[in-house]
Amino acid sequence: MWYQQAFLAGLLVCLLGFFIWGRWRYDLVAFVALLIAVAAGAVPASEAFLGFGHPATVTVALVLIIGRGLINSGAVGLIARHLLPPVSSPTVHIGVLSAVAGALSAVMNNVGALAMLMPAALSSAEKAKRSPALVLMPLSFASILGGLVTLIGTPPNIIVAAFRGEETGTPFSMFDFAPVGGAVAVTGIAFVALAGWRLIPKARQAAMSPRDMFHIESYVTEAGVPEKSEADGGALEDLAKRAGEHDADVLAVIRDNRRIDRSGRATLLRADDVVVIRAGSETLDAVLSALALKPVDSVDAHEPSLFGGERSALIEAAIPTNCWIEGRSPAALRLRQRFGASLIAVSRQGEPFHGRLKNLRFRTGDVLLLQGDADRLQEIVSALGCLPLADRYLQIDSGRFALVSVAAFAAAVAAAALDVVSMPIALAMAVAAMVLLNTVPLRGVYKAVDWPVIVLLGAMIPIGGALQSSGTTDLMAGALVDAAASLPPAVILVLVMVLTMTLSDILNNAATAVVMAPIAMSVADTLHCNVDTFLMAVAVGASCAFLTPIGHQNNTLVLGPGGYKFGDYWRMGLPLEVLIVCVATPMLLWVWPL
Repeated sequence: MWYQQAFLAGLLVCLLGFFIWGRWRYDLVAFVALLIAVAAGAVPASEAFLGFGHPATVTVALVLIIGRGLINSGAVGLIARHLLPPVSSPTVHIGVLSAVAGALSAVMNNVGALAMLMPAALSSAEKAKRSPALVLMPLSFASILGGLVTLIGTPPNIIVAAFRGEETGTPFSMFDFAPVGGAVAVTGIAFVALAGWRLIPKARQAAMSPRDMFHIESYVTEAGVPEKSEADGGALEDLAKRAGEHDADVLAVIRDNRRIDRSGRATLLRADDVVVIRAGSETLDAVLSALALKPVDSVDAHEPSLFGGERSALIEAAIPTNCWIEGRSPAALRLRQRFGASLIAVSRQGEPFHGRLKNLRFRTGDVLLLQGDADRLQEIVSALGCLPLADRYLQIDSGRFALVSVAAFAAAVAAAALDVVSMPIALAMAVAAMVLLNTVPLRGVYKAVDWPVIVLLGAMIPIGGALQSSGTTDLMAGALVDAAASLPPAVILVLVMVLTMTLSDILNNAATAVVMAPIAMSVADTLHCNVDTFLMAVAVGASCAFLTPIGHQNNTLVLGPGGYKFGDYWRMGLPLEVLIVCVATPMLLWVWPL
């Protein structure tokens, strides 16, 4: 048995190493680790894929779908519209934003809550003439804190509840997390609103909005077609191809105050036509020379010549974690041909990207400036898997479907809380109701699920089970207890929570919960203490990732739009994590005595 324990311990170390390295996606790493464990005999082949049907995995998927239904029905939009006005005081402004984010995150996935609130937050900051950096990091932290309050607020709570069910036969219920999680959330949100935002670096507090970061006039230029030049009489399609060779893009032709889009490829150019070109300022002269065009006055991003009236517009969109375009280049995406959109500029960590766009590899947190048909831009952004940074309130009906969707969700929560049915079954019924109401279209059900997280859980749960059944977690727990042999159990509880919190700052929070939950149970058994106390400590620690932009998807999501640097997060995150430990420890000992 010792060799199996050694193998699993080594596999776990390698797994965590690859997670920290981040070179490959965590779902792929976890799945490969599962296959290696099966091949080595550490995980029985018959149990290899049981993790995909595990209650924790199913519940996470259902919560994501319900969150999408609440957004699509207009329920979340109505809340954001009425509760997020710009206010003169930054403390009140951030406090209102944070409170709404925390409340929404308690009843839906916190990533979905942030994605829905971020455009409204940016809009309110712009109206208040306030830097987006002042509101986005507090909004992210508050949405993470809100997830601590209920079973469905964050995946670690669901995972910990499932492990408790396997250990004792009864999982944690919907509101078992509320006493400790609620105290932590309220204290944390109060800190963020009153003092935390003041710790954001002054340089970031003076940062511009995403639109202002781009300096659009540096990227979009009007050029005239001289009479009897090489361009005069040439086809628009040929001009566009030649522009592409110089890392430029022909957006449109203006003729007699009328716009001709690139869809009219057979159009022949005439003298005095105005060609709208996207090109970097450092290459503009070479592009105009190669295309036989002459510069005219710089185009303003708000002038009709760029947008061509009502049918064309600009939109900023952020690249979220696990977006399918991550790692790809604009040239590979063929935005104009496939989506009918043009990439005007890219901002990365608050700075415009000035290199050659066609060679750029998209990263999580990048903000894209896209131009295209106003009626299709939202659809284009959605197809790219990005999140628009502009107000949009998706309402299928004027409140009627919002009310019905909220009622279906509330009925599911009540049924689970009263033990009428299990939580996964109750949530599945709510999903079925939303599909029947068409608040989540049938094909939208699959789009709502964060599949990398599902694959991660499905792969990690069997590995976690093998760690338990082989006695590996007992060895780890014994080593931890031996190292802290002279310390009282309450101090060891704090060590477990801090260790979990530290791992969560560099790993996916779901993976952290899967690894630490069985270790925490073994520590509790070794100390002859209450297992629930240690599991709750893991639930708190796994969800509190505030030191880096990679510990939680929400932190990554605001990185680009807020113009933050990697090292900005710990300034507010470190005192917040210390405060959380100070609040959570006495609450744990009081609500869940050792």
